[in-house]
Formats: sequence, C-alpha cells, structure tokens
Amino acid sequence: MDYSHWLLWVGFGVLVVGVLAIDLGVIQRKSHEVKFKEALTWSGVWISLGLLFSVAVYFWLGAESALLYLTGYLVEESLSVDNLFVFLLIFGYFRVPAKYQHKVLFWGILGAVVLRALFIWAGVTLLQRLHWIIYVFGAFLVYTGLKLAFDGDRKVEPDANPLIRLFRKLFPVTTDISSGKFFIRENGKLVATTLAVVLVAVETTDVVFAVDSIPAVLAVTTDPFIVYTSNVFAILGLRALYFALAGIMSMFHYLKYGLMAVLVFVGLKMLTSEIVKLPAWVALGAIGLFLGASIVASVFKARRIDAGGSASVPGSDGVEKSTDGGG
Repeated sequence: MDYSHWLLWVGFGVLVVGVLAIDLGVIQRKSHEVKFKEALTWSGVWISLGLLFSVAVYFWLGAESALLYLTGYLVEESLSVDNLFVFLLIFGYFRVPAKYQHKVLFWGILGAVVLRALFIWAGVTLLQRLHWIIYVFGAFLVYTGLKLAFDGDRKVEPDANPLIRLFRKLFPVTTDISSGKFFIRENGKLVATTLAVVLVAVETTDVVFAVDSIPAVLAVTTDPFIVYTSNVFAILGLRALYFALAGIMSMFHYLKYGLMAVLVFVGLKMLTSEIVKLPAWVALGAIGLFLGASIVASVFKARRIDAGGSASVPGSDGVEKSTDGGG
C-alpha cells in the first residue's frame, strides 16, 4: 500500500470516528423522537459526505476509482433501503418507543461497521486465492435477485432467531425499557431489557443483509478501500434515512423490482467478467437507471392509490396509520 493510499485510510478513519463522536456525544445526549425534518437534514448530511468522499477518491486514486466508489455506494445505499423495511418490522414487533429507536440503530450500525470489515476482508481474500469463487458469488446474486422479486411480504419472527434464543438463555430479560438502557440491575442482578434483544435482532439483520450486499459491491470492484468505504458511508446514513422514510415506506411498491434488477445485473457482471469488461460508467448508469425507474413507477402508483382512497402507511413506531387519500 503506497503512502497516498495509506493516508486515505487514516483520513477516512478520522472522519468516521469524528462524526460518530458528534452523533453520540451531542445529538444522542438525550433520547428523543427523531422528527421528519431532523431526519431529512441528517440524511442530507450523510449522503453529502458519502458523495463528497468520491471527490477525495478522485484526486487521490483517479477518475476510475471515483466511479467505482460511486457505483458501490449507490448499490449499498439502494440495498440498505430494503433493509429499512425490516428495521420497521422489528421495532413494530417489539413496540419500541420512537425516542429509543435512534439509540438502538446507532449501536447496531456501529457494530455493523466492524462486522463489515471482517466480511469484506474474507470476501476479498476468497476472490484473490480462489478465483472461481467469483462464479459462486455471481450465481448467488442472480438467485437472490430473482428470489427477492417473487417472495411475498417480509415477515419478522424474532422468536425463531437462534441468536435471540441464546441471548435470552444467557440473560434474564425484562420488558421495562423506561430507563432507555440495554442492561439494568434488579435486586443486584444484571438484567437485559427488551432494547438489548432488539439490538441483537438488528445486528442479525445486518449480517443477513451483508451476505447479499458485500458480494454485490465485490462485483463492482475488489479494491478493499473502495468496497469498505462505500459500505460504511451507506450504512452510517441508515439511521437518519430510516426516520426520514419510515412514514412513506409503503409508497415504494416497485422498489424490490429495481433491487432485483441491480442484484441480477451485478451477478451477471460477475459471471461474465472474464468475457465482458464493462466500463465503470456503464455499470453506474445501469444501476442508476434500474433504481430510478422503480422509484418513478412507485411514485405514480402511490398517486393512483392516493387518488382512489385512503391507504395505510406505517409510522415510525411500526404501527399502521390511516391517511386520507382524497385530501
């Protein structure tokens, strides 16, 4: 690794630690319900940071690397939106008050930053040592994409999660979450709260999500720096994005088809990598087209539904709320 590349790693690390410290020490100092305006502002901040980082990549590593970073970031950001639906279901299942959801997501995503590093290291190492594994990853992505399109509605069954079962065996769990803490002491005994169980569910969800998303980015590039930074910037903005989109997630009727197209596309890109060499800008444009088309189609369908009558949309607490479509 040359000096300039090493300097980028250090700069990235300092940036991430700095913004997380601000988030934990300033924004999260007091638990509160994140309102739409605040969430939208922070979503803009995180997305801007993610996009601006591509400028640093451009000046240090060149235009090709910057395009690969943007492609990886777009793939991760789009797949992370699908993950938000699961977060919504988890919070609704455990009836987590809105004022504590940000705290759970913060620590869940902090854990994800560490886990992603391990997954990416393993993925890159496999591809470098066993080149044929690229075909396994490619076939898996195509399968996952097709399965996503034809699967029914997502269901969350935390009681069937083996890690949550193990956690409940290791720690007694109380349903009292008024303290806003993950662990409390009752009669001198350490007891986990429901928030700790929810955190385990969120972390488990991210592991499952990483199994899909990391191979998708490795289909774009195997440069560890590009893969990891695009992953981290995408997941760091998840919390704000969740609160910004929580009330309108039901509008994304066709998003899963856009995600299906992205996964199948990058899977086929992997499978044909020895035959077809796609320029970075072609991959970026194709992925942007798939996602843009699915979002536009979703907006038009939502307007038709809205014009036809009322529709139920989930609120930030996971409980459906009725909206008047005729207003």
